[in-house]
Amino acid sequence: METPDVNQQPVAEQWPGLHSKIFNPKKSPIKRYKEMVIGKRGWGTLLWYEMTLLFFGLLPGALGMVLRQIFYKPLFKKVGKNVVFGRNLVIRHPHKIVFGDNVIIDDDCTLDAKGEENEGIVFGDMVTLGRFSAVICKDADIHIGSHVNIGSTVKLIVANQGKILVGNSIDIGSGCHFSAGSYDYSDADVLPSSRRLQTKGITLEDLAWIGAGVIVLDGVTIGTKSIVAAGAVVTKDIPANSMAAGVPAEVKKLREKEAV
Repeated sequence: METPDVNQQPVAEQWPGLHSKIFNPKKSPIKRYKEMVIGKRGWGTLLWYEMTLLFFGLLPGALGMVLRQIFYKPLFKKVGKNVVFGRNLVIRHPHKIVFGDNVIIDDDCTLDAKGEENEGIVFGDMVTLGRFSAVICKDADIHIGSHVNIGSTVKLIVANQGKILVGNSIDIGSGCHFSAGSYDYSDADVLPSSRRLQTKGITLEDLAWIGAGVIVLDGVTIGTKSIVAAGAVVTKDIPANSMAAGVPAEVKKLREKEAV
C-alpha cells in the first residue's frame, strides 16, 4: 500500500474552507486576523473588539452580564433592549449581527457572520440560543424570527450566498444540525469543500417543532406547525401540519386537517 505524502502541498484551489484567503502570503498576519474575525474595518474597531473580549468576555456573575450588556453593544450592528450575552462567546464580523429585544445568548456560543457581501445574522425578539450552540454564515445569511427557542449544541451553518430562514414561535431541540450547503464530490481527487455548488438554503416555517438531534440538509423547507421527531434526517420538504420521523425523514401522519 502506497504511503501518502503528508508534506505534499495542494494547489490553492484545493485548499479547504478559508485557507486560500487566510494564508495568502501577500497579507500580513494582522490583516488576515482582521478579515477573518473583525471584517474589513478600521483600527479603532479592532482595538475595541480586542479590549472588550479581553476584559469582559470571561467575567463571571451578574457583574459580567451587566458589563457585557454595556460594552458589547457597540460591536454589533444593532442591539435591542435587554439582550443578555453569556461568557466566552466567539464573535466574528459582529458589525453584521442584529439583535431584537429580550434575546439571550448563553455561554460558549459562536456567532459568525463572516463574509464579504452578505447581510449576516438577524435575531428577532424573545430568542434564546442555548449553550455551545453556533450560528455561522460563510458569505451567506441567517434570519431568526421572534419567540424562537434554540437548545444547546445546535448548529446552524450556511454558505455561498445561501440563507437559513427560521420563522416565529419555533422550538429547536438540543443537538440539531442545519447544514445549508452543497458540494460537488464527483471528482475523488479533489477536496469536496473546494467545489461548492449553489446553496439552496433552509426554511423553517412558523410554529414548527424540531426534536433533539435532528439533521436538516440543504434545500429543505419544513412547513408551518410541523413536528420532526428526534434523531430524524430531513432530506426533502416536510409539508405543513405534518409529523415526520426516520432516516431519511418521512411524513407519518398529519397533525390536523387543513381548514377548508
